[in-house]
Amino acid sequence: MRSDEVKSGYQRAPNRSLLRSLGVTDREMDLPFIGIANAWNNIVPGHIHLRALSEKVREGICAAGGVPFEFGVIGICDGIAMGHEGMKYSLPSRENIADSVELMVEAHRLDGLVCVCTCDKIVPGMLMAAARCNIPAIVLTGGPMLTGHLGGRDLSLIDVFEGVGKYAAGGMSEEDLKDLECAAMPGCGSCQGLYTANTMACITEAMGMSLPGCAAIPAVDAAKMRIARETGERILVLVNEEVNARDIITPESIKNAITVDMALGGSTNTVLHLMAIAEEAGVELDLETFNRISEGVPHICHMQPAGPHPMQALYQAGGIPAVLKRLESYLNDAATVSGQSILAIARAARIMDESVIRPVTDPVHTGGGLRVLSGSLAPGGAVIKSAAVNEEMWEHRGPARVFDGEQAAMKAILGQEIQEGDVMVIRYEGPRGAPGMPEMLSPTSALMGLGYQRVALITDGRFSGGTRGPCIGHVVPEAEVGGPIALVEDGDEILISLNEKRLDLLVPGNILEERRAAWQPRARRLSGVLARYAETVEQADRGAVQR
Repeated sequence: MRSDEVKSGYQRAPNRSLLRSLGVTDREMDLPFIGIANAWNNIVPGHIHLRALSEKVREGICAAGGVPFEFGVIGICDGIAMGHEGMKYSLPSRENIADSVELMVEAHRLDGLVCVCTCDKIVPGMLMAAARCNIPAIVLTGGPMLTGHLGGRDLSLIDVFEGVGKYAAGGMSEEDLKDLECAAMPGCGSCQGLYTANTMACITEAMGMSLPGCAAIPAVDAAKMRIARETGERILVLVNEEVNARDIITPESIKNAITVDMALGGSTNTVLHLMAIAEEAGVELDLETFNRISEGVPHICHMQPAGPHPMQALYQAGGIPAVLKRLESYLNDAATVSGQSILAIARAARIMDESVIRPVTDPVHTGGGLRVLSGSLAPGGAVIKSAAVNEEMWEHRGPARVFDGEQAAMKAILGQEIQEGDVMVIRYEGPRGAPGMPEMLSPTSALMGLGYQRVALITDGRFSGGTRGPCIGHVVPEAEVGGPIALVEDGDEILISLNEKRLDLLVPGNILEERRAAWQPRARRLSGVLARYAETVEQADRGAVQR
């Protein structure tokens, strides 16, 4: 056992003395030491219940013959951080999470790891750490929040964001907005739709790193407590059988994760996170892989925000095992932390509601829910959630409205200065430019709330998993490094073709060269985390990992 390095032999008497001060007994000195990386805090709704889940994990570890050691991990609520300077810190926190888990695991020579986590950057950060450390590891995701209710309709956080636009347009009173605000989020758990947090939980299970059924179980359901106990028990089997994280996170399992992502119509952020996880696991992955899988996998679950179904409906329909069953012929057989292969899980599952998990012969869309675009505006690629775009906007050509930063764009939207047909370009919001590649949920939701139907939005930043509409993010190269998006001017024609996977700036090359010759990097003063991040972060097509 790795932990023998800190507890075996006469030279480790001082180390054992410190362990004894924690209450570790003679018998426990001979047992595997299991780390519990717990993202509990009381500022993130998706995390506030994780303390109780971690206790069940501890019970399972002890019952199975291990010694649990719990430590804390930070977590940022993207919803609370949205729309202001705080959002710049969200993506960088993923690297901090991965680093902090690695530090604890390696310094204390832990034999196994259980990651208790929820939400956008926390789950991928934990997976990155598991792959990096390459010890037996298993992920327990905390589960989605129940839907809110008001006036006979289901609600989620996105209804509140879009309510801001409705209020600005005069379509909602301040009192109605307050009622919406108070009703939308009824308790603990990750936000209700297939936004980034829940998409990451789903693809973690599809990757084989969570026990079957884990992702869709609501945070408040007793089944979540039971699977927490089983997760604690299962980690000891992985340790005893020497099944390491990279035995589960393989090229085949990552392709399975992408396949499920496409079938669900998940968040564009999963592209960034899967690229980063693959890099930590030593798996080669490029953007074209997402397009290849998207072309062959049907979109079969019409989930919020693009469709009507919350995560609660997916759970009642059979969860991810039922989705796997539907996709059996599209999957690679791969190992999972459960001991069952992914195909064995698929074959044993039951589909409880075909209106939620549709047959592949009757999909929502014939192609997957995400597409990677490229062209003269994004030579290195850009990502769009095609599942959330109305068909009439799959082909669009319009004049650019250029904004250097989200706040300027938001002011123009709320001031109703945008015209139908415009292509909004929000730049200098990339990994280095913002820095931190913030999400743009406030502008996209305001556009929806104001009733715009034919406005496209392009950015070198990111979009929330709650975004719907023709919103293209992750433009590479970003403006900060002189990418073509830095050269766009108001009135330039931009062509968007989801069918051809194209994103083109329709400006003659000689004019662009003149603009490039005049372009200068911005002078900025950065400090702290963001300064270090801006100096070391890669572009979005590399997962925005730090060098």
